[in-house]
Amino acid sequence: MKSKIKKQLPNNIKKELNNKVILVTGGAGSIGSELVKKLLEFPISSVRVLDINEHALFKLKRKIHDDRFRPLLGDILNLDRLEMAAKDVDIVIHMAAIKNIEISEFNPIETIDTNVNGIVNLIKTIMKTNPSKFLNVSTDKAAEPSTLYGATKNLAEHVVSWGGAHVPTIKFASVRFGNVFETRGNVFEIWKEQIDEGKPITVTDYKMKRFFFEKQDAVNFILKCIPLIKEGDIFVPKMKLYNLKDLAMKFSKNHKIIGVRQDEKMEEILLSDNEKKHSVEKEDMWIINRHSN
Repeated sequence: MKSKIKKQLPNNIKKELNNKVILVTGGAGSIGSELVKKLLEFPISSVRVLDINEHALFKLKRKIHDDRFRPLLGDILNLDRLEMAAKDVDIVIHMAAIKNIEISEFNPIETIDTNVNGIVNLIKTIMKTNPSKFLNVSTDKAAEPSTLYGATKNLAEHVVSWGGAHVPTIKFASVRFGNVFETRGNVFEIWKEQIDEGKPITVTDYKMKRFFFEKQDAVNFILKCIPLIKEGDIFVPKMKLYNLKDLAMKFSKNHKIIGVRQDEKMEEILLSDNEKKHSVEKEDMWIINRHSN
């Protein structure tokens, strides 16, 4: 299952990260933990991981034996904690979010608090602490959103683009990509559990299509975009679109069709038609600039 993201990272990333203090919010999650490990392969000064999940931080600490790693327990809704975490930081990578679509629909207030108010808090904080760069990690669900989760991530992108246009001392950007094969809580984890229990795997609709790439592709894309951060742009990788039936057949021939969930799209998009008018196409990505004419 290959994507179009180049495995080789550009040479300028090492120079970009040299001796930098980096804050990663939500950095104990599936992609965040891999990103933190990768960052420690570079000559950074330190990486601070701010996460609300104590157990996930504990597990990550046990895997990383590096004095430059700083596990910070905290909530992005706590402004005082954010200010302590972001003090003297050079680069902020924001990954903390409520991501599960079904949970977010049942918990709209908490989802809006975390995904919208949380990033607003973070931007207020960095306007005081003044890092050089801020990178927000978003999702393809933000492109013409049909769910609450997608709508909150779309709003987060807009706030970051606003920062890029109106906070000249800090460079802002977002990265927006689709699903990642190895993340916790995805459909593959559910299918594996169902197979282990001797049950048919549940499939919403055979015609449904989703973008996927591998965890390392996601990490590499985030790193590749750090030197490109300027004025609130959104970086969108060219990902492979998979048919859900084809993916399900690789796991099992025994399926149970459960139907599309409320507000769920049959086919996700990486960027809207309107966004294409304000984007520049590169070899392996699009760059959306919401402030272009």
